[in-house]
Amino acid sequence: MKIDPKELSVAQMHACLLGAVAPRPIAFASTIDKAGNVNLSPFSYFNVFSANPPILVFSPANRGRDNTTKHSLENVLEVPEAVINIVNYPMVEQMSLASTEYARGVNEFIKSGLTQVVSEKVQPPRVKESPASFECRVQEVKSLGNEGGAGNLVICEVVLVHISEEILDENRRIDPYRLDAVARMGGSYYCHAQGGSIFEIPKPLTTQGIGVDQIPGAIRNSTVLTGNNLGRLGNIESLPGAEEVAEYGRRMEVKAMLHGEHSVEHLHKKAQEVLEKGDIKEAWLLLLQNVEAW
Repeated sequence: MKIDPKELSVAQMHACLLGAVAPRPIAFASTIDKAGNVNLSPFSYFNVFSANPPILVFSPANRGRDNTTKHSLENVLEVPEAVINIVNYPMVEQMSLASTEYARGVNEFIKSGLTQVVSEKVQPPRVKESPASFECRVQEVKSLGNEGGAGNLVICEVVLVHISEEILDENRRIDPYRLDAVARMGGSYYCHAQGGSIFEIPKPLTTQGIGVDQIPGAIRNSTVLTGNNLGRLGNIESLPGAEEVAEYGRRMEVKAMLHGEHSVEHLHKKAQEVLEKGDIKEAWLLLLQNVEAW
């Protein structure tokens, strides 16, 4: 299917973008107007864009139905400060309730039942229940258009961070399992970053993998190995040497695996199991048993 954005309504384009660009982190932003009225609203047009200086950006879009602006945007234009609170699973329903379009001046902290805590460096309060909160000063608000659905980038510099001790591991780093984060999908759907949905891939930052193109054809064209498997295999710096491969092949269990009519397929399936457990070296030693030259 091909889509020309100019041929869709704002609502249709909105659904297309948010359905595909997912999951998205949630900025639960607390702001304040010049009269001292507090607002608390979630935005999934949000991410981190710099570490030095530390910059977070969220975007309150103009309402598609009538092109009116949101209270959070009006507030940061009056008082250029915000606290961006991270949302985890234990508070996701209260966060959703706070997204209700209450009248201007209504405090969503009270409506959602969340606890308002005085910030140290900015005027808007932070959410006590949030596992991490970022006190920010707004550097700039950049409008992306004048029509309904147009975003407004609120560029925030972090001036103070609050991290719950409960989400830190033994090395004082944020543990994704303890963070228990949620993210937005399309429509009314959310994503819960917990259990099997969290996985780890070694980062190829300090090393240079050989690449999929350097994997021997007998392995690269396997009917068993997936694109993900090949990507992991291509992340090795160099292939095992012939002597190491031969020594591994002399093991009884490997000899047994190599015997039989469908030995190559069985070998690749076994290598796949080993690879998905995280042992790239042993996976290569298995795979190279049936490759004459590499």
